[in-house]
Amino acid sequence: MIPEIYRVDRRTEEFAGTFTLDISKVSAGTPPRFTPGAFNMLYVFGTGEVPISMSGEAHGHTGYRHTIRTHGLTTEALSRLKKGDQLGVRGPFGRGWPVEQLEGKDLLIVAGGLGLAPLRPVICEYLNHRLPVRSIRLFYGARTPQERLYPEELAQWSRSMAVFQSVDRGDPAWQGHIGVVTAPLETAPIDIHNTLALICGPEIMMRFCIHTLLARALPAASIYLSMERNMKCATGHCGHCQWGPNFICKDGPVFCYREIQRWFQIRAL
Repeated sequence: MIPEIYRVDRRTEEFAGTFTLDISKVSAGTPPRFTPGAFNMLYVFGTGEVPISMSGEAHGHTGYRHTIRTHGLTTEALSRLKKGDQLGVRGPFGRGWPVEQLEGKDLLIVAGGLGLAPLRPVICEYLNHRLPVRSIRLFYGARTPQERLYPEELAQWSRSMAVFQSVDRGDPAWQGHIGVVTAPLETAPIDIHNTLALICGPEIMMRFCIHTLLARALPAASIYLSMERNMKCATGHCGHCQWGPNFICKDGPVFCYREIQRWFQIRAL
């Protein structure tokens, strides 16, 4: 429960209200390893702490990367940190994406908005040849072309994997798809016997993605999603993130849809 001191090595403005912090330990030694999909609790002295998913590489790292949207006092305080400033870190916590089940599979990654950040470590694992999947496809949706995360990386990724991008509102320079990210999923070829889908984004977007994939006959056991909400202590003691019989912080944040479909279908739970 006691945070360890880290320093900001780099701050990157993604777009208005969203930024990325690269941080490293002040003390000697490397930070603990994490599974893609896990999260840290980031603590700003005198303000508070918030759970933020890992968005950096899971192997060979000397620090952590976190992509953060400004929403509330603590994330506002995080947004004001500069290179050399210090913050507290607790973690890593949580159950991540099922990377151990991906060997030989077709991997379908569906992300909406900031939901690309927790999935970026999986993509990095693939690009670094540590993820022995048969194929990988990314479906990424954002509000506008300017509000896409990692646009330069998206361009690089598209040279090594299939990347489908969609925006809600385009501009004269946008040549891609305009509309919801579920639309390309409706016609994309899917081997229902050998595909795993990883989904992260706004809950309404995840609901429609799951509905589309189930309608395509992809089994519920082959769909995974990240439920990142209401986490306070990260250890399952405070009860804020209890969701049905689960605690999102320690039983998740990544869940197999087959495990939680009963709770996911209850509105406002």
